[in-house]
Amino acid sequence: MMNISDQVALVTGANRGIGREFVRELKRRGVARVYATARNPRAVDIAGVEVLHLDLLDHDSIARAAEEASDVTLLINNAGVQAGGTLVGSDLAELRSELDTHLFGTLDVIRSFAPVLAANGGGAITTVLSALSWFSFPGAAPYAVAKAAEWNMVNGVRLELAEHGTLVQGVHLGAADTDISAGYDGPKIHPADVARATLDGLEARRVEVVVDDWSRTVKDALAHDPALFYAGAFQTV
Repeated sequence: MMNISDQVALVTGANRGIGREFVRELKRRGVARVYATARNPRAVDIAGVEVLHLDLLDHDSIARAAEEASDVTLLINNAGVQAGGTLVGSDLAELRSELDTHLFGTLDVIRSFAPVLAANGGGAITTVLSALSWFSFPGAAPYAVAKAAEWNMVNGVRLELAEHGTLVQGVHLGAADTDISAGYDGPKIHPADVARATLDGLEARRVEVVVDDWSRTVKDALAHDPALFYAGAFQTV
């Protein structure tokens, strides 16, 4: 078991949404030191945390954060973007920005903090993924591609960091009530539910947390013919 209250945690994208709820839940569970990072540190409004600048597209900011937060034992990768668009019609630069953020940006953070965690006994890394790691949806295809790549990156990192004693966890959810999903009209879970389920999973040393019923339904569908899952989306099926 992992005792969350014993950890020194760092949260990316801590200024709003799920990241902000991670910081609040960590403090509620008695974590004494929490590094709250954001592209705009002034946007972090939670008292009692150490605020750092960290931008997933700025390697220097990531390296500085890893140097300043050299006592971290729990890394929470939450920061991300969703630009929308389509795979066929959108500018390739827009599509690359999704991959640069979710895949290469998150990987840069992991690579920078892996030696820190190893030096501090191994610790844990958790990454907020999505049910869209496992399917696609009109208007969210670029995000889905980036999240699918990020999911398998997490799987690979888990194997590579096992020798360091580092627990690597992936977290999947459907829509949460955050700015990213503001244009989505379907049901949404509260961001605090994501933070609670994730930290509960870490305490039990679970490598995967599937937060909501929608994500569990999507995951179960992967074992079957995809035509069944996508039947409602395409008239030709």
